[in-house]
Amino acid sequence: MTDTLAYFSAKLAHETDASDVYEAQRAAEPFVFVDVRSAEAWAQGHAVGAVHMPHREIAARAPEEIDRSLDVVVYCWSPGCNGGTRAAIELAKLGYRVREMIGGFEYWAREGYPVANAHGPLPRTYDPLVALVRS
Repeated sequence: MTDTLAYFSAKLAHETDASDVYEAQRAAEPFVFVDVRSAEAWAQGHAVGAVHMPHREIAARAPEEIDRSLDVVVYCWSPGCNGGTRAAIELAKLGYRVREMIGGFEYWAREGYPVANAHGPLPRTYDPLVALVRS
């Protein structure tokens, strides 16, 4: 039982989800939300409140652009993408407290949280298979 408790406690220490990130934003909790996808992906659509820093640029840019005193949450495309994990590793190497948003941008958008693209806010839509839709 101790192994199980340790595993799940560690998992929550290193992962978060779209719902928790959105609630943290709404509560004005201090953290940096980082989209680690390509410039093309960012322009197509990204989570409102995120900053763009492709995972391959983190080692060079993060020390200049991200306050080390803040927690960092990273995301990539979806559960099928490991860019968020790669970014979390790079940030951890630099000494940041970092968590990966499981589900990535896909679940952020599917759950209906605010999304924008290069032209501004996009309509919020909710996938009824993954988000509670209230009438």
